[in-house]
Amino acid sequence: MTVTHHQPSGMTASVLVPLSGATQGTRTLAEECAVALVFNGSTEAVMMASPTDLEDFGRGFALSEGIVENRAQIEALEVLRQPRGIEVRLRIPDARAQALIQRRRNAFGPVGCGLCGIDSLDQAMRPLAPLPVAQPLFSSAALVQTFDRLRAHQPLHDATRATHAAACLAADGTLRATREDVGRHNALDKLIGAQEVAGHAALITSRVSVDLVQKCVTSGLVVLVSASAPTAEALRTASRNGLTLAQVRGEGLEVFCHPERLIGEV
Repeated sequence: MTVTHHQPSGMTASVLVPLSGATQGTRTLAEECAVALVFNGSTEAVMMASPTDLEDFGRGFALSEGIVENRAQIEALEVLRQPRGIEVRLRIPDARAQALIQRRRNAFGPVGCGLCGIDSLDQAMRPLAPLPVAQPLFSSAALVQTFDRLRAHQPLHDATRATHAAACLAADGTLRATREDVGRHNALDKLIGAQEVAGHAALITSRVSVDLVQKCVTSGLVVLVSASAPTAEALRTASRNGLTLAQVRGEGLEVFCHPERLIGEV
């Protein structure tokens, strides 16, 4: 069986049309494919995603969506490449699998669509357990400086100019991990699945919507720094649940809620 289009990028011919005239050339495009997230034999969601770090994607989706309460509840995980896409199969305890019946998604989402396929408005605004107050503390300067250095950790974006990134920063200033994807929600899920993120900060190269805030709070991330401003509902959700929300602006930070976690000047 031959499987194609499962590389993270590929070359294509293009025509560059500057003001002075057209020239022919080639460039690298980001690849995307359908990725089915399957729990105990039942498909929970199908997302268009970059075909990289898919084990991280499966773990992160399970954690950020509250399908499992911790990593230990993921009993098995395998990635199966099919002719028309990829299946990420996870085995979880029967009690957790039964809970999915109440919020069955079984939907096909376009790139980065974080709320596709839910069954009700109540599920869209799912209740969250608020984060611990104030601790740990993060250096504002370290957050801005790390955000500025993210490009050095985005090889897929460098090649394609078409992907988002999510990075995890510890309170001591250590950059713990970075993940990329064509979808901003997928990039965050991959980051959450890559390693334990509770008590750390997430830095994302995209805008902030309410579903990204939900994923951060559910996984225990305490700070979210983005490239653009949050939506009003994202801010309300972050404020209610103890998530520090900030945007990098120039050489500084604009902090929208819970500034008590940040120390020092930029």
